[in-house]
Amino acid sequence: MTHNMIGKILQGRYQIVQTLGAGVFGQTYIAMDVEQPTNAKCVVKQLKVTSCQPSYLQTLRLHFLTETETLRHLGHHQQIPQLIACFEEHERFYLVQEFIEGYPLTAELPINQRLGYLWSESEVIDLLRDVLEILDFIHSQGVIHCDIKPENLIRRTDDGKLVLIDFGSIQPVDFAVDDVLPIYRVPATSLGYIPPEQFIGQTQPNSDIYSLGMVAIQALTGLSPLQLKIDPYTNEIIWRSPTTPVSDYLAAMLTQMIRYDYQQRFHSAAEVLRVIQQMSMDNWRPQTIPTQYSVIPNSPTSHQNSTPKRHKKLSPALTGMRVGLAANSLLLGFGVYSVLNSAPAYSETETLYKATKEFQSGDLEQAIALAKSIPTHSHVYPEVQATIEEWQNQWQLAAEQFNLAQKFADEGKWSEVLQSSAQVPDILYWQSKTDQLVERAKINIDIETKNLLRKAYDKAREKDFTTALNYLQQIPPESNAGAIVQQKITEYEQKQQVRSVFLLQNAYNKAASRDFAAASQYLQQIPKNSSVYATAQNKLREYTNKQGVAKQNQTEESLTSERQITPSTSAFIKSHTSTSLKSFDPGNYMREVNIQ
Repeated sequence: MTHNMIGKILQGRYQIVQTLGAGVFGQTYIAMDVEQPTNAKCVVKQLKVTSCQPSYLQTLRLHFLTETETLRHLGHHQQIPQLIACFEEHERFYLVQEFIEGYPLTAELPINQRLGYLWSESEVIDLLRDVLEILDFIHSQGVIHCDIKPENLIRRTDDGKLVLIDFGSIQPVDFAVDDVLPIYRVPATSLGYIPPEQFIGQTQPNSDIYSLGMVAIQALTGLSPLQLKIDPYTNEIIWRSPTTPVSDYLAAMLTQMIRYDYQQRFHSAAEVLRVIQQMSMDNWRPQTIPTQYSVIPNSPTSHQNSTPKRHKKLSPALTGMRVGLAANSLLLGFGVYSVLNSAPAYSETETLYKATKEFQSGDLEQAIALAKSIPTHSHVYPEVQATIEEWQNQWQLAAEQFNLAQKFADEGKWSEVLQSSAQVPDILYWQSKTDQLVERAKINIDIETKNLLRKAYDKAREKDFTTALNYLQQIPPESNAGAIVQQKITEYEQKQQVRSVFLLQNAYNKAASRDFAAASQYLQQIPKNSSVYATAQNKLREYTNKQGVAKQNQTEESLTSERQITPSTSAFIKSHTSTSLKSFDPGNYMREVNIQ
């Protein structure tokens, strides 16, 4: 259905121009507002309707109208896309939101501990403050985002602020209260950022705080959440090492943000902001403090119970937050899951969660064994079957694409290595193996690019722009020098045109002096993609013919001269020859030379 939407105009106003994201339960597009003089970009979300039953559509319509009001109010925040319009057309439901010019936070985060820039503590604090202020506003409105991850944080171009979005997180339009978040439906990019309680329908406002803490730790360490180890006894994430350049104060704050038990975390975004503010008031500096803290001093989880009671209470707006009421805010743009469901036994969903960890770490057999240990009468048993099948399919695809990438690497086909690697599913085990090939490919492509650029520059200095362009066109499109290559291609194409005209003019000059051989040599240097190539070919044929005529004339003149010197040779010409020397006039041929 995606391709059928391109070019369509919704509500006589929003013309679909590009697919932005596709999910099992909906589509997201970029559209142009044709009523705006500037044809401003916007984002259109189409919700998938799974039934045409009138009762279902009426229920969907009611929830759609209710929740769009929530999104409309949330869009008043400067760092949340504004809701421009919502409408129903042909029993389809659409949202139109503000398009954010910028790039995702993934572009700024280090790829691993060796590749990319590790953030400083000050930069991490700025990140936390920026996002926490958004979360504080969202939570105060009774909404939990539930999918905080780098892809959903856009660095806005015009002011550098982070904007919270989730264009790729469209989830089922299902308003029942007995659903749990199925693991196999969770995007691989979200795994590791989502806290454990979210998988069993016990999502809390501080579930978002957990996710943000994982993003901050990734910025500091260069390790993605799934690369971090877990304490087998406490289930706490082990992220800090002796080589991690982070002060004890900030480390303690981050550790409390990502506690396994949500009751031991900060209770609200406002609470974390107060800690950050206190750090500034205490003249905190990004350096290691000798004293080790397991929690922030005077924090809500301090074992000394010295925290004032007012810090232990949630604000009235957060108390009794009905996330279920905003369930379809997930599919409308804010990933909200119901906390009012009848969740299955914690041990069963935890088993499936641990199985997912095993799957991501590379032990497919153990992952399947764990998943199969869940009894058939469990509420999550249908999910288990779907998950196992999905794992097997993804694993097979990953193995095939990795082996193909390995084959291309052995053959030195580095562009093909990158193309095959991009097809490897987002499984941590296979991604870590593929990353090594990708790194090799990028290094070799960089070496190849430098060699081809050097050759192109050398040929350009010799004014051989045709060969120079040929070298530039051999540079892999995956090269980091893409901008330079395009710039040089444009430059050399222009210079090639100028040189082609220069060669054509030289050919004209040589032809004017009857030097058709030299003229032809100039014409033969004019490349096919030149604007004067057709003219050059016509002149080349003309000058080749005239060059032949000139040679014939020279031969005839030579023979005439010899006969005048040696009369006896005149007998060689018969009296009845159709062409006699007396009637031969070289001038008749030479007059055909016409230099235009």
